[in-house]
Amino acid sequence: MENVHLAMEEDDLYSGYNDYNPTFDSEELENDVGFQQAVRTSHGRRPPMTAKFPGTAIGARPLATSFGARIPMVSSMGRPVTGAVQDGAARPMTAVRAAGYTSSLTRGSTFDPLGQSRGPAPALEAKNEDTPEEKIKILEKKVNDLIEESCMAQSRGALQLALEKAKEAGKKERALVRQREQSGNADHINLDLTYSVLLNLANQYVNNEMYPEALNTYQVIVKNKMFSNAGRLKVNMANIYVKQKNYPKAIKFYRMALDQISNAHKEMRIKIMQNIGVVFVRMGQYSDAITSFEHIMSESPNIKTGFNLILCYYAIGDRERMKKAFQKLISVPLGIDDEDKYIPSNDDTNSNMVIEAIKNDKLHQMERDLKVLTEKYIMTAAKLIAPAIETSFATGFDWCVDMVKSSQYVELANDLEINKAITYLRQKDFNQAVETLKTFEKKDSRVKSAAATNLSFLYYLEKDFDQADRYADLAMNADRYNPAALNNKGNTVFAKQDYEKAAEFYKEALRNDSSCTEALYNLGLTYKRLNRLEEALDCFLKLHAILRNSAQVMYQLAHLYELLEDPQQAIEWLMQVISVTPTDPQTLAKLGELYDSEGDKSQAFQHYYESFRYFPSNIDVIEWLGAYYIETQFCEKAIQYFERATLIQPTQVKWQLMVASCYRRSGNYQKALETYKDIHRKFPENVECLRFLVRLCTDMGLKEVQEYTTKLKKVEKMKEIREQRVKSGRDGSARSRREGREGSAGESTCVSTPVLSSPKKATIMESQPESKQLSPLLDSGRDSSHSGSSTKGERLSAKMRSLPGSNEPYEASSPKEIDASYVDPLGPQMERPKTGAKKRGEDDDFADEELGDDLLPE
Repeated sequence: MENVHLAMEEDDLYSGYNDYNPTFDSEELENDVGFQQAVRTSHGRRPPMTAKFPGTAIGARPLATSFGARIPMVSSMGRPVTGAVQDGAARPMTAVRAAGYTSSLTRGSTFDPLGQSRGPAPALEAKNEDTPEEKIKILEKKVNDLIEESCMAQSRGALQLALEKAKEAGKKERALVRQREQSGNADHINLDLTYSVLLNLANQYVNNEMYPEALNTYQVIVKNKMFSNAGRLKVNMANIYVKQKNYPKAIKFYRMALDQISNAHKEMRIKIMQNIGVVFVRMGQYSDAITSFEHIMSESPNIKTGFNLILCYYAIGDRERMKKAFQKLISVPLGIDDEDKYIPSNDDTNSNMVIEAIKNDKLHQMERDLKVLTEKYIMTAAKLIAPAIETSFATGFDWCVDMVKSSQYVELANDLEINKAITYLRQKDFNQAVETLKTFEKKDSRVKSAAATNLSFLYYLEKDFDQADRYADLAMNADRYNPAALNNKGNTVFAKQDYEKAAEFYKEALRNDSSCTEALYNLGLTYKRLNRLEEALDCFLKLHAILRNSAQVMYQLAHLYELLEDPQQAIEWLMQVISVTPTDPQTLAKLGELYDSEGDKSQAFQHYYESFRYFPSNIDVIEWLGAYYIETQFCEKAIQYFERATLIQPTQVKWQLMVASCYRRSGNYQKALETYKDIHRKFPENVECLRFLVRLCTDMGLKEVQEYTTKLKKVEKMKEIREQRVKSGRDGSARSRREGREGSAGESTCVSTPVLSSPKKATIMESQPESKQLSPLLDSGRDSSHSGSSTKGERLSAKMRSLPGSNEPYEASSPKEIDASYVDPLGPQMERPKTGAKKRGEDDDFADEELGDDLLPE
């Protein structure tokens, strides 16, 4: 033990190893099998294993090294024994500490080989950003971030923000170049970054339609020889010249770009040549365009170029080459697989899952779009060249159909035939259209359904509802899920006034195709006829969500709100209709009517006046405007409206009476007298005109008073006789109805006729109640107008009207006129309600005239 020197340091790795442990008592070594075997073999000369000592996974308690005290041994390598000190020298350090062994185990610490108990690692030393290299790196990152932000803003549609970011990136990049030059690193300028900044800036200029700035920026890139492949940007410059309609310069730059692109980039060269051909077409140089398109069709044919080539041949009128170009068009390979590969098989589950996954993926959608575009080009080309390639349209169309039948687009042949029929319709050749469509009755179901749908629609327009119904059934039988066929069927049922059944067909059409706007519109109309206004409102609101700018839908919504007694909502919808069609006179008149019913006369006048300005022949609008001016005491302005009404309806006496009344109210009695005389010459039997003539002549002291008084008495006597005849005729018809005679049906028809026409007249009367109080002449004009327009029997013959106003012709012809009025069945029915009106007008008019004596000259 005296040779062992204990380390005095606080954290000595080997402290405690020299303590005596009874476990390793030398007296028991003789009985230790492992020790005896080690002594006999070379095992004892090896260095002791680390795991035998404290601090390892095996030794959990401190062990003393009694070997060094009693038997100092040396390993086979000459290494001192662990824990022993040779010749008083300090014990050498080993690598045990790196594995996590410490003497702190004796003091109760836990095993921590990774040193986690010592806390987090110290922070990394911050980089020095003041160095030129670090400043350059930070600036480069800012430039790249600005380019990315500019591109993202452009993708969102914020074009102005994208341009600002691109400009800022350009400024930062120039600052970066200057900083490199100042630091002496001019040779290490990032050309790719400069190219990206300039290209993005030019593109943002183009997006903001700043074409001169974009051209300057592209020019900077193209002129810099250090940029590789910069010559391709001349295509972008040519595109700008096309937008500026500078076609010669665009051709020049396209050709310059074509010269700088190698033949290895075949697709790009083809696209540039296609652009050159399109520019030649815009310049009207069809021969040069044909050269470009023909080269493309020989090298790499595509649908768009083939269609453009047909257009050029059509423009120069070359029939034969049109035919050849059409044949080339329908022979262009699309590179699309058959639709059969998307049909799942019943056996392989894995393949069915794959087919289900790719059935509607992006690639399949692109294939469908390409196929639809191809069919559109072929159909358009056939309709375009059909009248030009042959002597007649039908012959040319037949040639196109034959060509299509022999190509890969066989299914388009039937569509071409249907288009042929539609073209006949546009040419107003309905018989040929019907004959063409009837040829499809024995073909496959899809084409048969389409043809029958068109036939049903044609017969519906011709009001042949039986044939329309027959072909609608045929179309439905061929394709039960055809929404157009169901819609036509609903229309035929609607025409027969079976609205419930029509609604069912419209609903079925919507179930098959929810985007069938025609069926939805018709369903709304059907609910409106059934007086299910809320359901009709729902239909039209849904339709308005689909067709935002449809004036018809908005007008129907306005009318429904009017029926629901919500005039404010109706006015709002009509204002939206006006925003779409500002010159619609009927909508303007309807707005005026609603404002008038709400009591807003100024707004009503504004819209009525606008309606009159766009359509000055609407009698209702003219009458309202005339009554409005009379109500506001501007009779002179009302004259022009009633004069226009006189021009529109010259046989209606009430408009001329209103003109005369306006003259009389404005104080122009001489003009009023002349007007009344002119009315009397045209309508000698008009009682109201004679009354006012008598009144005016009496007040003005004219000699014609006696003459007009005599005429007035005779006309009134004739009317009394006629009314007695009418009354006796009605009594006889009433007796015949009671007796069940056959003539009762005709009499009931006569009774219903004025009932059908009365609502419109009632609307006119109600629209101006104030004018009725202010101007009894307006009412008398209305009363007399019925007597002047209801029956021919109440007027004189044309020959007798032209005679002078003497007494003899009236006396001689009066019995004939009475007989004529009696024969006409419509006359008595229109005259009867005016019997009481005449008496009321007689009392009221003369009473008002007596109250208005101050208006007449003294």
